[in-house]
Amino acid sequence: MRNFQTLDDTKVDSGSESLEIFLSAADDDQPRLAVRREGTYVTLSASYGPLEIAMRPRYEDLMRALTRLTIVEGLLTTRQVGTNQAYLALGLQSDGSLLLRLTIVADATGHFSINLRLVDAVRQQLYTWLDVAGFNGRADIRSTNT
Repeated sequence: MRNFQTLDDTKVDSGSESLEIFLSAADDDQPRLAVRREGTYVTLSASYGPLEIAMRPRYEDLMRALTRLTIVEGLLTTRQVGTNQAYLALGLQSDGSLLLRLTIVADATGHFSINLRLVDAVRQQLYTWLDVAGFNGRADIRSTNT
């Protein structure tokens, strides 16, 4: 079973031009996510204390995945961005939260992942900050069970 850490607050770091996402009631050693645009890429840095997974998916690929997310009951993640060795799995939940699973695959023997859950308000801030095409609040949340 996967354990997702909830992140519920954001701040923009004007010095690094990044969006920082974190748990408001936690110290610096708790999970954090930093997101930054770098030309045609988006840099994602997920850390938990001294551990970090950093990825640079293409902006266009990430936007395509985010705009096509749908709620599928029983599945945690429904879209992936990246390669077989390093990928970001994405999932949308019925409460509006966004699941992010940053994964580095070693080989057939194992992998390393950081599992994060962004509450709906933080998901909306992320979508606005990234300028996700077609984002208009909760209207982008669709369920396949309607």
